Formats: sequence, structure tokens, C-alpha cells
Amino acid sequence: MALTTYAELKASIADWLNRDDLTAAIPDFISLAEAEFQRDIRHRYMITRSQATIDSRFSATPADWMQSVQLILETDPVEPLEYVTNEYMNKLRASSSATGKPRYYTHVGTEIEVYPAPDNTSTGYTAELVYYAKVPVLSDSNTSNWLLSLSPDIYLYGALLQSAPYLRDDERIGVWGSIYQKKVEDMHVSDQRTRGQTSVTMRTRALQ
Repeated sequence: MALTTYAELKASIADWLNRDDLTAAIPDFISLAEAEFQRDIRHRYMITRSQATIDSRFSATPADWMQSVQLILETDPVEPLEYVTNEYMNKLRASSSATGKPRYYTHVGTEIEVYPAPDNTSTGYTAELVYYAKVPVLSDSNTSNWLLSLSPDIYLYGALLQSAPYLRDDERIGVWGSIYQKKVEDMHVSDQRTRGQTSVTMRTRALQ
């Protein structure tokens, strides 16, 4: 069976579970798997860019933001801001409340905080945020995404794994779980090799 669309994925899950009474539950299995993907997967296909004007101490992140890679001021020359922890940001603000061109940034919830606070609040500074975006969720109106196209097996085994608590005492949970983890690890290895990195680590540095 092909696994290229949301409908085909739902049909395949029902087939693997050998059940014809899970029509209402299978979309939940997929949604729960997608929530797991957001925590487990970091891939170059998720990296995107967003431009914004920084004209105050705090700025909102994009709706699909998960993890920052870099924040850049599009000045001449371009200037990357240095990421710092919340604790270090507090020390910077305690040392001086002066405004100016931002040099540092951190995350407070889903907002970006910069230091110094911008001095030209009327026009602000044009910035570009490079970040990991969430995997777009599947639905009847959004029938495919890059992950389903690249790794339909991750979607399948991820959803099967999420079905186990619903079905209760399904002895296949161990098999599905190990296969799912292996597929995610294989995708990370392939991604690192494509980026030209010789050593592979499963832990992505979180800029939060």
C-alpha cells in the first residue's frame, strides 16, 4: 500500500492493526505521533527563516517556531547576535539599562528578548531569525508534508506506537517502539552525513 497521503496513512494503520473499527481513533494516533515528532526530530528540512523588525526589548517568535538556530541583524555588515541564558541576560540588564543596537538575545517563553533594548524604537532593526519549524501536521486539507514524503515509515510506526495504550496490553508496543526509534536515528544520521558532519549526536543544542 502506498504511503504518500493522509488518507493512505490512515488506511495503512488500520491494515497493520487489523481493525476496521478505529476510524475515529486513527487520526488521534497520528496527532499524538506528530506531537512526538516535534520533540524527537531535528532535520535540515525543518530549518527556515523569518524576517522581523526588532523595535522593543521583546519580540514574538513565528507561530511554527520550535528552536532557534541563529538571530542576525541585517545591518551593514550583517551581525549575528550572541545567545545567552536567561540568567546571564538578567545580569546584563542589572549592570546597565542603556539602550542601543542589540548584541545579545535569549528566549522567554515564546518571545525573544534582546539586550540592549533597541535605541531606535521608531524604525527598529531588521533581523532574520533562523530556526527549526514544527513539522506541519497532516489533515484532510493538508494531505502530505516533507516528513511523510521522506520517511513514511516514521509516520507509520510512530502512529502504531501511539495506538498501543488505546488498544491496551498490545504486545507489539516494544517492537513498534524500537523500530520507530531506529528509523528516527537513521534519519538523523543521514541528515548529518548530508551536512558533511562526520560525528553524529542525537542531542541538538537547544537555544532556549
